[in-house]
Amino acid sequence: MTDTAAKPHRRIPWDSLAVLPFVIFAVMFLFLPTLSLMGAAFTDRTGNFTFENIAGLFTDQILAAYWISIRISGASAILGALIGLALTLAIIRGKLPQGLRSAVMTFSGVASNFAGVPLAFAFIATLGRLGLVTIILKTVFGFDMYRSGFNLFSFWGLTLTYLYFQIPLMVLTIAPAIDGLKKEWNEAAQTLGANTSQFWRYIGFPILWPSVLGTLSLLFANAFGAIATAWALTGSNLNIVTVLLYNQIRGDALQNPGLGAALALGMIVITSLANVIYLIVAARAERWMK
Repeated sequence: MTDTAAKPHRRIPWDSLAVLPFVIFAVMFLFLPTLSLMGAAFTDRTGNFTFENIAGLFTDQILAAYWISIRISGASAILGALIGLALTLAIIRGKLPQGLRSAVMTFSGVASNFAGVPLAFAFIATLGRLGLVTIILKTVFGFDMYRSGFNLFSFWGLTLTYLYFQIPLMVLTIAPAIDGLKKEWNEAAQTLGANTSQFWRYIGFPILWPSVLGTLSLLFANAFGAIATAWALTGSNLNIVTVLLYNQIRGDALQNPGLGAALALGMIVITSLANVIYLIVAARAERWMK
């Protein structure tokens, strides 16, 4: 007796084809430009392979640009994480009205994507030398912020501006982790005699810590790659790496296209490390929450 069983019909993976536009987009606008930058970073003016562009990253001007960018990104990430965490805990586990949560989440979704020239103009109109808040404080309360040392176009001024989108991003990212804190854990801790501070010290914050650390890395990468807000607000007053790269693209300020490519490659490496840390820690936090 011969085996006449028909072979199973192979289905066309139509579901997988749905992600094809994303794959094409990622290849064209992420992978290919990155490969092009890598090639340009190791090529001299005559097209020969060289390490001079990478060595040029260690000059005083470029190292200072990287350092101030790291400081601004770190400061805005830490402050944004702390304020965002406190705000999210208040609206989710606090005794605030339930309707406030949807309002805060909606605003966070909008504010986390509000950046660039509009954000810079908003802060100049509010906290600039002739800004609304500055004038009110000076005329009504007799307090001059700028004579007291505040300057919107400085390190802390740019950090404060970054907080406008860093705090909402922290709220959106950490909210699922806080929602994952089961009420049974708090009830069990209270049954065993623990108060609120002991619950957060020994149970709540240790569970949230991986998520907080991962989100901190995400906030750092988000601030490190920002360019439009910094350029519109401070121009060339702050020698941050994104502004230095922007000047290179506009007018070849570094007088070396290969060095500009190396500068961009260094930014990619730093932001990639921050994102890798976020992905690793977020995956571990997800396992813990399960």
